[in-house]
Amino acid sequence: VAVEEEVLGKAYDGGLMSRLLGYMRPYRLLVALSLVFLLVQSALQVLGPLLTRTAVDRYIAPGPSPMHDFLAAWLPAGAAAGLTRIALLYLAVLIGSFLCEFVQMYVMQYTGQLAMFDLRRQLMGHLQDLDLAFYDHNPVGRLVTRVTTDVDVLNDLFASGLVTILGDLLVLLFILGIMFSFSPLLTAIMLIAMPFVIVTTVIFRRSVTESYRRIRVAIARINTYLQEHITGIVVLQLFNRERRSSREFAAVNRIHMDAYKDAITAYGWFYPVVEFISMLALAAILTYGGFRVQSGRLSLGVIAAFLQYGLRFFRPIQDLSEKYNILQSAMASSERIFKLLDTAPKIVAPSSPLPTP
Repeated sequence: VAVEEEVLGKAYDGGLMSRLLGYMRPYRLLVALSLVFLLVQSALQVLGPLLTRTAVDRYIAPGPSPMHDFLAAWLPAGAAAGLTRIALLYLAVLIGSFLCEFVQMYVMQYTGQLAMFDLRRQLMGHLQDLDLAFYDHNPVGRLVTRVTTDVDVLNDLFASGLVTILGDLLVLLFILGIMFSFSPLLTAIMLIAMPFVIVTTVIFRRSVTESYRRIRVAIARINTYLQEHITGIVVLQLFNRERRSSREFAAVNRIHMDAYKDAITAYGWFYPVVEFISMLALAAILTYGGFRVQSGRLSLGVIAAFLQYGLRFFRPIQDLSEKYNILQSAMASSERIFKLLDTAPKIVAPSSPLPTP
């Protein structure tokens, strides 16, 4: 009897997330180390436009009044020497950001693999404890999916989901704080684009969430179908059902392909739309900021920094949308995994077996 794969998964489930984080608890020192490097990297990412602003306002297009910022005491008066020193600082910021990102990603990937190793070992031990009647009602292909594919989805959540979500939020907060300190009015122009980005993100999220659910179900069905027909290949060839089996597998495989095509289509229109909205916001900043520069109420360096911050402002928003899909897929996979782990064996060995007569 064919057993249909159930469609599970919420956008977020606090109970499931608590159980998932329990697998990271033994490695909390590694997680803390990753968070430290993430914080440093988030701070370094916002320093580049600040250095650009300093270079423009202090050396390239200086205003009538001298510029004062946190670098004033460390920079020489000469333009050539000052630009050289700013360029070296910019290079140091890039190298520091690269090293922090490398260490942070390496540590989280390593920690995620350790946690998933523990989860796979627990799943394997639990499968060995279940009675034979359980395997009569659950295809082996589905169980293999639990131990392999579903666990890999959870690794994506730990390695590039939770921590990077925090990093994106930190970058957004840093950028908003610095932009507001430069010019509240230009920051407001940038934020006008946010409702349109949010509406686009909501539409994209709904579309791609449904596609990912169908993908998860299709993968389990493909594994189940392959397991059953490869295991029963003798019977399949004995009754000459190769062609019918190929047609059935083609139908299952097409469902998986169609689900992926829908997800690709959603990504295909989402990123260009967000890019278009961000370019409109930057054009508005450039136009209005240009008039204020001509009137002497704003410096050219602030406009240059705003353009760089604007490009970096919408990138974390796009990343957060993708991380939401990772979170939703992880919730679906964890629900299936914990449903398997919570299945108690109906036949257990007695704690004190009777002695043999």
